[in-house]
Amino acid sequence: MLSDYLGNSKLKRFAVCASASLLVACSSVGAETTAPVVTATPVPVLSVPDFTSVVAKTEGSVVNIRTTEAVPVRGQGMGPGGSTDPYELFKWFFGPDAVPPGMPGKRGERGDRGNRGAAPQAAPQERTVPRGVGSGFIISADGYILTNYHVVDKSNGIFVTLTSGKEYPAKVIGSDARTDIALIKIDAHGLTPLPIGDSNKLKKGQWVLAIGSPFGLDSTVTSGIISAINRDTGDYLPFIQTDVAVNPGNSGGPLINLAGEVVGVNSQIISQSGGFMGISLAIPIDETMRVVEQLKAHGKVTRGRIGVQIGPVSDEVAKAIGLDQADGAMVSNVEKDGPAAKAGIRAGDVIIKFDGKKIEHMTDLPRIVGSTKPGNRVDMEVWRKGKEQKLTVTVAEMPSASDAASVKTSEKAPQESPVDALGLKVTEVDTSSSDAQLPHEGGVQVVEATGPAAEAGIAAGDIIVTINDVDIKGPEQFAKVVSGLPKSRAAALLVVRGDQSQWLTVTPEK
Repeated sequence: MLSDYLGNSKLKRFAVCASASLLVACSSVGAETTAPVVTATPVPVLSVPDFTSVVAKTEGSVVNIRTTEAVPVRGQGMGPGGSTDPYELFKWFFGPDAVPPGMPGKRGERGDRGNRGAAPQAAPQERTVPRGVGSGFIISADGYILTNYHVVDKSNGIFVTLTSGKEYPAKVIGSDARTDIALIKIDAHGLTPLPIGDSNKLKKGQWVLAIGSPFGLDSTVTSGIISAINRDTGDYLPFIQTDVAVNPGNSGGPLINLAGEVVGVNSQIISQSGGFMGISLAIPIDETMRVVEQLKAHGKVTRGRIGVQIGPVSDEVAKAIGLDQADGAMVSNVEKDGPAAKAGIRAGDVIIKFDGKKIEHMTDLPRIVGSTKPGNRVDMEVWRKGKEQKLTVTVAEMPSASDAASVKTSEKAPQESPVDALGLKVTEVDTSSSDAQLPHEGGVQVVEATGPAAEAGIAAGDIIVTINDVDIKGPEQFAKVVSGLPKSRAAALLVVRGDQSQWLTVTPEK
């Protein structure tokens, strides 16, 4: 019977299609049906760019930097077992007045004959030894060179070697530890500087090169991509993160784009072993050149300050105080009689704009303020009590060492209130024994914290100055405000502890 069925032409076609096990598509089952034609999507072909032309154009402007330092020489009493200093060992065996071969003695004497008839010479107190190697790059034809601060810091000699092999002594024009930038100069002319690019145009995934002297190996080229931009690891510096192989000795070398322009200065590696682990950090060239301008003009960098301590804005706090997004910098402390205090900034304010620039992350504020010239009057916007307020602050100069304000809290607790829906027992703030810098007069001091308040991190001794948008004047008002809080919504409490203020969210007990 199967042969009868297979006599039908349609069934024959079906049997042939089935026996192909889907490896071959049938164009039709019968005269009246046609299978759709599937067109494959073309796969883009990616290739690694040719870096040879970029390297040929730029490597001649990258230099090797070696440094020396002075180290103390131990006294002669240490003995050969306590030191590996060859000069000390020589004097141990041949006497304190002996002069090593090849070392100059007094006039008419030879080093290998000792100091006959001469007065004993004092042993040298220190000597110069190699300190380390790094990299740098030329930024002007008359010998200005950029490198890292940590490459030349604490050195008593700096020597720059060009790719031609010629070596020059260098002097430090200026350096800045905060940005890890140093400007040095050699007595040379007609050099080829590297063109300066724009680090603001960098994008993730973009190809970049690093040229330097890793482990002392001159003119080494490595490549990779931009892994992240504006990586926050410090108050004043948004780093460029790459996967370019950077190792000890690469410090101070240029990060170069495919146009042959410098877009960053290689500065740090993130590693547990001291070698390359796939993450390296470079200082954006835009930040670097702003520092260079000041180093050329003054030999140092002057930064602005407004006298506030800040913290991040959490999502919960932003929601509780009415901010649409968790942006800005939360003011935790205001320096007494500082620029911010004179401008009317209070602890608990959220700074959302400074000099027309939006503060998206807490770390944006120190960079923007630091780059502002001291003495300038700058407009700023803060979020306070559910609305924006505009203030004007006069930026001061950042000193070498800032004075930390001392803030104490009262230990007395007269007229304690009962535990409320937040789990708090509070009392008046004893202003006679407290010099706490409160954002306004009043507030209440926590005697006991249990339940929701304790879970939120509030502790005895804390001072609560604001709930949501209401400034707290005393225990009676505090109790009234707490009793009116919604039971299903977190309330934002501005809490002063020590020399810090912070917003904490607490949901009342039902």
